[in-house]
Amino acid sequence: MNSHNSPIANFRDRDELIHDEDEIALQEAKNGLLQFDEVLRLAEEFSSAQQITVTPGLILELNRIAIQGIRRSAGQFRQVPIEISNTPHLPPEYEAVPELVSEMCDYVNSNWRKHNDDADDAIHISAYLMWRVNWIHPFRDGNGRTSRAISYLALCTRLGRLVPGAPTIADQIVDNRMPYYAALDAADAAWKTGLVDVSEMEVLIRELLVKQLASVSL
Repeated sequence: MNSHNSPIANFRDRDELIHDEDEIALQEAKNGLLQFDEVLRLAEEFSSAQQITVTPGLILELNRIAIQGIRRSAGQFRQVPIEISNTPHLPPEYEAVPELVSEMCDYVNSNWRKHNDDADDAIHISAYLMWRVNWIHPFRDGNGRTSRAISYLALCTRLGRLVPGAPTIADQIVDNRMPYYAALDAADAAWKTGLVDVSEMEVLIRELLVKQLASVSL
């Protein structure tokens, strides 16, 4: 699944605050650091209890940080239809987004402690959020960044620690997006049959987590 979105109608100019590609890249980089700092702050706050309630408000705030200064719609659910290039997936109508995000949060909070193994729960919740935010595509922009942020926050919180090492899972995904897209597509295909199956994303996150942790001992 490619995360490059384009509104079906021509609303882009009215929503964009800056148009120069270099300026956008600089602002995205600045926002990325701010978003990661917020994820670490929240993870440190909640990891001792291994518990955080995932809410639509939290998802909105992570998106606001990701695209502030770039779009007027930062931190707001989209109000337009949207397409994603290079994938057969068509995100749901914008009218359904708030309810779908609430259902996603309910799933996460209900399945937060499903297994005896903390790592199994952490990986599953992280993988589910990574996929489901992308599937809903609730924002005009920054869906991928928001999905990776909330996924990493949930992972650290459920594991009960800030995950050490670098590059992080999110950075590894950005460096090589194809396995990430393949895992999203696999989960999309399962959902078409009525199943929540993020097993390929779980495998990917586990592999990237191992690489991140391995860097600490190098």
